[in-house]
Amino acid sequence: MVSNINQAKQYSEFLSRWLIANPEWENWLLHRIAQPIDREVLKGIFQENLDALPTSQLAEENFCSALRIARQKTMMYLGVRDLTDQASLYEVMQGMSDMAEIALAYASDYAKQQMQNDYGLPYYPDGSEMNIWIIGMGKLGACELNVSSDIDLIFIYDSDGQTTGGEKSLSHHEWFSRLGKRIIKYLSEITAQGFVFRVDMRLRPNGDSGPLVCSLDMLEEYFLVQGREWERYAWIKARLVYPLGMNQQNSFPPSLNSLVRSFIYRRYLDYGIINSIRKLHSQIRHEANLRSHQFPDRSADVKLGKGGIREIEFLAQMFQLIRGGQEPILRSRSTLEVLNNLGKLKLMDDASVLALQQAYYFFRKLEHRLQWRSDAQIHYLPTDPAAILKVSNSMGFEHASEFHHQLLAHQEFVANAFAQAFVLDGQSHGSSLQAELGHLSMYPEFSKRLEGMLQTKRYVLATEVTKENIECILLYILDRQPPVAEKTLLKVINFLESIFRRSSYISLLKEYPMALDRVIHLLDSSAWGADYVIAHPHLLDELIQTQTESTPEQDPNQYWSEWAKHLRLKLDEVSQEDGGQELMWNLLRDMHHAEIFRTLLADLGIGAQGRLAVELISDRLSCMADIIMQETLTRIWQSMMQSKHLEIDFTQSGFGVIAYGKLGGKELGYGSDLDLVFIFDDTQVQKPSHEMVELYMNLARRLISWLTTATSSGVLFDIDTRLRPNGVAGLMVSSLSAYEAYQRREGVNTAWVWEHQALTRARFCAGDHRIGKRFEEIRSEVLSLYRDPKSLRQEILAMREKLHAGHPNRSDHFDLKHDSGGMVDIEFMTQYLVLAWAYRYPSLVANVGNIALLGIAARVGLIDASLSDRVAQAYRDLRKRQHELRLEGKQIARVEPNEITEPILLARDAVRELWQEVMQPAL
Repeated sequence: MVSNINQAKQYSEFLSRWLIANPEWENWLLHRIAQPIDREVLKGIFQENLDALPTSQLAEENFCSALRIARQKTMMYLGVRDLTDQASLYEVMQGMSDMAEIALAYASDYAKQQMQNDYGLPYYPDGSEMNIWIIGMGKLGACELNVSSDIDLIFIYDSDGQTTGGEKSLSHHEWFSRLGKRIIKYLSEITAQGFVFRVDMRLRPNGDSGPLVCSLDMLEEYFLVQGREWERYAWIKARLVYPLGMNQQNSFPPSLNSLVRSFIYRRYLDYGIINSIRKLHSQIRHEANLRSHQFPDRSADVKLGKGGIREIEFLAQMFQLIRGGQEPILRSRSTLEVLNNLGKLKLMDDASVLALQQAYYFFRKLEHRLQWRSDAQIHYLPTDPAAILKVSNSMGFEHASEFHHQLLAHQEFVANAFAQAFVLDGQSHGSSLQAELGHLSMYPEFSKRLEGMLQTKRYVLATEVTKENIECILLYILDRQPPVAEKTLLKVINFLESIFRRSSYISLLKEYPMALDRVIHLLDSSAWGADYVIAHPHLLDELIQTQTESTPEQDPNQYWSEWAKHLRLKLDEVSQEDGGQELMWNLLRDMHHAEIFRTLLADLGIGAQGRLAVELISDRLSCMADIIMQETLTRIWQSMMQSKHLEIDFTQSGFGVIAYGKLGGKELGYGSDLDLVFIFDDTQVQKPSHEMVELYMNLARRLISWLTTATSSGVLFDIDTRLRPNGVAGLMVSSLSAYEAYQRREGVNTAWVWEHQALTRARFCAGDHRIGKRFEEIRSEVLSLYRDPKSLRQEILAMREKLHAGHPNRSDHFDLKHDSGGMVDIEFMTQYLVLAWAYRYPSLVANVGNIALLGIAARVGLIDASLSDRVAQAYRDLRKRQHELRLEGKQIARVEPNEITEPILLARDAVRELWQEVMQPAL
């Protein structure tokens, strides 16, 4: 241990000077340096020096002396552990931050006692004492103090009034101002024992020109009227550091917490901040360059130089300001934790996260080595070769060249990562948009629309920055090769007009050409997609996502499990905020929209290799609908149980949701309705049946409300419940026994054949899985009942004719769904085969889709195998073409005669041929 102390003394002039002046401290250190430093250890050191007498009996000079001695002894302790590599970076940063808080608490308490004798104390109207709130900013707020940091503070008090209980009364503002001055003096005044911390108050509202303290009302007005973008950046790391008792979970008092959060974070993705951070960074870089020119020996700055600490911090905080309003895990004050969470959110690949964290560790350790030398707030390397070698050795390198190589490698990586994050440093063009208007003869309609847009009130009232960004975007598009089609340019105008008032989205497109290219691709490829992104412009963020994310096709179970987990976590977070239910409704819609948009991009081949097959699109949409319903039901059930003071988990609720139609067959498309039936288990009811029916009815109604209500984020789904027993005349929910009897045709009101047709595509999709198991048993038993093939065929043909009459096609277009040879024919034939033959071939009961069921029917000899394959391919081709037409914005999937391709002709012929084979006896 003696050797450790000597090693530290040899490196640090600061430690050596203090230990020579106080030789007894070495013995004190010998008994401690093996023990890691934590908050309790630090409290003990300060108590040794300050608690011998009550602070009220300590003269100011003695108090300040004892406070400084406690600081210097702590620095010796921490310095020896750090310089001998016994302490981790976390221990050093946390130890320095804890010491600052403890010293601040002693200084604040002592100052308050001195003030109380003369001026009394400030009180709330209810008689409780009003404390000063001291906000730690910067590295103190983030618990990242370096070993020679200033501490950045802001003093806040709750409300104005007059003090009571002293010889003289002061206004709260004056009292807290005097208190603040004393605190600063006790910490920063240099005496024979040195200082405790240098205090920087320049981050307070209005900086040096503003009052030393401000009330909560003053702070709120400042944020609303004068708060600047760089101050949002500064407040990210803000943390209440006094009173310590209020600092649970690093939170602010509630009244301050909501004010600060709304100032820092926007509810939408805030790409407008990028240019502000870029300007701030440029200003800091410029000042660093000036210093290096004035003082050439300070040019190698590991904090402010290119690829240094500040660029890592800026990079992390850029993501926080852009996304922190929507991603609570990005609201951390810790740089390392933010980087880690960027990886979790797939906003940065794991290798980059690790490399940035390693660079941060290296730079911060080096920064501490530089500062331990003389307890000076320096961040630049020495120029003397001997001093450089000493620093290199302390960093673990035998030679200075090895140290420089590692340093440069980290700086280059950080600089590149920073440059990539700020993709464009402002697009510049030789011409202006007004000049280009005279050269748009090839785009007459676009030129007219553009001139009209530039004269609209919304454009005229937009900020100059927004106008410049729009001009930059349009010039970029007009410069593209090959030229963009005029019909797409017209969609661009529609799109830009829809986001005029959201300057952040304009900034995103200006900052990220890749996103702009993808927008153009989207607008050009899909009318439905264009309408979707115009309706939900916040989805633009998805256009700049990295391609490191997994897809549902790689590992569906893992993907959807993680998606559901993420949904639950975010619902938990917003449920605790004011307006929790509405926030949850919006969150469900926002996450649903985002996943649909990701699917749409994959569907169109935007940002991916190859387009996604229709079947895979339906799988995605169906899985997502199942998860949303399950999570929504769980939330509603929990709320209902709380109101009734019951503790029944939803997994034991006895309630289930049965999906029919497209969701039941996992063939969901964009914007598809959900056909749902609600059932409950009446065999394990603990309460009277009428009470349970009312409970389940309420659950079903609330589910429909959660899913269908239009909020500021739109609608989740349209719900159709007409397939329940007895249709609109039946109860909203059915008991299992009643449902089974209805399907088995037992009793007066029983299921029709078309309802059994619908049952072939039904499945349990959400709720108590015991209900799901029992439903599948009932479904299998009902579908396996013997039916007379002839009468069954006649009923299905009658239903087919009825459906055809309901969708008349008087044009010469081919209706892919309803015309003869279309998809409905395939579905009806498949349903007939299931209902007619499942009693003999149980494999036909499986809800595996039309293509798989046709294959099963062929294998058991019910239909020709070759024809089965042709019809299976026909179903794929018809669905694909229907999907393409929907993407083009067409509501009815009909193909003009001159657009009927060979695959469509072959598909229609194959379906008609199988129809003749399967339904021939009925003709």
